[in-house]
Amino acid sequence: MSGASDTGGAVDRDSVRVLIVDDDHLVRLALADILDGDSDLTVVDQAGDGEQAVERARARRPDVVLMDIRMPGVDGITATRRLRALPEPPQVVVLTTFDLDQYVYDALAAGAAGFLLKDTDPGEIVRAVRIVADGQAMLHPSAARRLIDHYHHTTRHTTHQARTRIDQLTPREKDVLALLADGASNAEIATQLGMRESTVKAHVSRILAALEVGNRVQAALCARGAGIGGS
Repeated sequence: MSGASDTGGAVDRDSVRVLIVDDDHLVRLALADILDGDSDLTVVDQAGDGEQAVERARARRPDVVLMDIRMPGVDGITATRRLRALPEPPQVVVLTTFDLDQYVYDALAAGAAGFLLKDTDPGEIVRAVRIVADGQAMLHPSAARRLIDHYHHTTRHTTHQARTRIDQLTPREKDVLALLADGASNAEIATQLGMRESTVKAHVSRILAALEVGNRVQAALCARGAGIGGS
């Protein structure tokens, strides 16, 4: 377990800084052990509810927050929304025992970049933290399937909004968005389109701004709503 999580001691600024939020102390300890087993990750603090999560994120400035959903007081969805509204918002991975459709939709709408179940393999949890820290997305397979099904039945109004925003993109940005919507990483997009990965990241930043979304997951859902991707 990370000594920095409760003491506020110095940590390696080159590592990915993680805040763990869960109302179960034993779960927090277990997650800290998993993450601290990776030399590139550092657990900088822990919180037992959503209100503490926001306070400690302001103080400790984590790169990634592992967030439980059902907690007393301020729940994980509300906390995610508040975290993503901070001046330098961390990426959020929702980690829960509850595989319910509404939780998936609400978490992603609040700005979460990932959704995993607590029975996910420890190695996949580590990988998820690394992926979202790099500005990408990580969804549990069942959550991804449900989102795809849901957005195949999107309303006409939502489809019109999505297409109007996508029309603002350049042809190259649309190419990037189509691959992003299919779940491609920045490296995979760079390879397929013959770009530098740094160029892909710049395109993704402009796409997020044009679509008025907070992360890649929401951009992918916007693209799916407009009938882009899903191959």
